[in-house]
Amino acid sequence: MAKLIIARHHESEWNKLGQWTGLEDVRLTPYGCEKSEEMGTLLQATYPDLHIDYIFTSKLIRAEQTLNCMLKAMHIDPSSIPTEHETALNERDYGDYTGKNKWDIKIQVGEDDFDSIRRDWDHHIPRGETLKMVYERSVPFFISTIIPLLKEGKNILITSHGNTIRTLVKYIDNISDEGVRDLEIPFGSILVYDYDESGVVTNKKILQVDSRVNA
Repeated sequence: MAKLIIARHHESEWNKLGQWTGLEDVRLTPYGCEKSEEMGTLLQATYPDLHIDYIFTSKLIRAEQTLNCMLKAMHIDPSSIPTEHETALNERDYGDYTGKNKWDIKIQVGEDDFDSIRRDWDHHIPRGETLKMVYERSVPFFISTIIPLLKEGKNILITSHGNTIRTLVKYIDNISDEGVRDLEIPFGSILVYDYDESGVVTNKKILQVDSRVNA
């Protein structure tokens, strides 16, 4: 039995300001680091004998910082585990919305359009990615690289971003294009999937650290 652990990065400097971050390489706040350590503590407390074989994270610093803070709390040396930084796991590109305040945009476009920008499967934004486009880069990587390791019984830790994780969960949980609108990955959440040797999910558990983020 193998475990797939997926953790969302915690509060970044732009999350705190309510700004769309996307591919902008923004660091965690002190609160984000603190909560990331709590995530590591919670994971270790839930699975005290857990051994992580491989780590995959995005190429954005907030995901790597979250990873390092989690490992610090778990008393794991990051250099002791093979780690890959993958573009396929980067956050959604928010195009022209990058750096803009979400709540100002909500007032400008109205609540319905605002929700569509953030939640819908194939809602286009100027010079940015739809959720569908994120899926088309994240899921093929997951299938080709991570699933074979899970079939070998390896335990995998992924640290990534809200939208990217939504696409992975859409695939793993077989959620419809319409249903993904209601899929939320809160800050401080850790998803743990158990896989058998044939690559089939046998169990899912959600761990949650209490988090208050303006995003």
